[in-house]
Amino acid sequence: MPLSRSLDEATVVVTGASSGIGTATAYALARRGAAVVLAARSESALTRVAQRCRELGGRALVVPTDVTDAASVERLADRAAAEFGRIDGWINNAAVGVVGLFDEIPVAEFRRVLEVNLLGTVHGLRAALPYLGAAGGGVVVNNASVLAEVAMPYQSAYNATKHAIRGLADTVRQELRVTGRGNISICTVLPATIDTPFFRHTANHTGRELVPPPPIYPPETVAATIVRLLRRPRREAYAGGAARLIGLQWRLAPALAERTLGWYAHRTQFGPGSRADSTGNVFRADAEGRREGGWYGRRRQLVRMTAAFGLAAAGTAVGTMAARTRRARTDR
Repeated sequence: MPLSRSLDEATVVVTGASSGIGTATAYALARRGAAVVLAARSESALTRVAQRCRELGGRALVVPTDVTDAASVERLADRAAAEFGRIDGWINNAAVGVVGLFDEIPVAEFRRVLEVNLLGTVHGLRAALPYLGAAGGGVVVNNASVLAEVAMPYQSAYNATKHAIRGLADTVRQELRVTGRGNISICTVLPATIDTPFFRHTANHTGRELVPPPPIYPPETVAATIVRLLRRPRREAYAGGAARLIGLQWRLAPALAERTLGWYAHRTQFGPGSRADSTGNVFRADAEGRREGGWYGRRRQLVRMTAAFGLAAAGTAVGTMAARTRRARTDR
């Protein structure tokens, strides 16, 4: 069920709003006149985002929030409803990451990624549902990444949380339906690689410079998808054509796609420079209210890489169909 009121009258909470996709989503909603409630750890970054939201025609409330703290997220919901009267939409977007071999990632950082990405989404859902119900219905959008469907090496903690978020959304959606609360929609967005500060802020234990694997899309691609989900909810929506193609390959030939994507990510996820171990922003706020990460040069590979993924997906489909045909003939 879509929002029970138009976007220019709606109140939408956005976590992880201090940079990247969260900031782009806040701006997209503000342009449509929505009241946006901005949540993240960095109050100074949120204040800059809020000022821009007001310039774009929206209303904005800054609520510094640590999504790993359930009480903090409850206060976020309470502040949003007290300021604007209700909550119509909730975007669970806050996330951190750590890259490295699974057995070399510090356990404390692995745990923190689980707490921010997965438990942050859990806390957001639990805080949002009563208010959405009181408003007569609403929409939750969980940002799960295409890595909720596929996997990449060196990203074990992030992969695990995104797969879990997808499963959580499916379960809560079922429960809402069977308990007569189908007026609340739970949506999952699966973006491809996005040009955000995430890759500069991620904890890194590889000794190498981390770069986003192409093709890379602007954060506005995801923001537009989220706005569409608020207006016309769906179970899941990809953001960026490459995400859809990668997902298709994974479903058609999972073993082959796993090997191919593993090789591709190993080759494209690191730059030429070296880097000392870093905890990034896993334990501390490190955001400047920026939407983009500055990976403009790698964005130019978008068309070429998307075409390559398209050809690979087509080849996978043909190969899978041919294999099935051979098996069918053999079984006769």
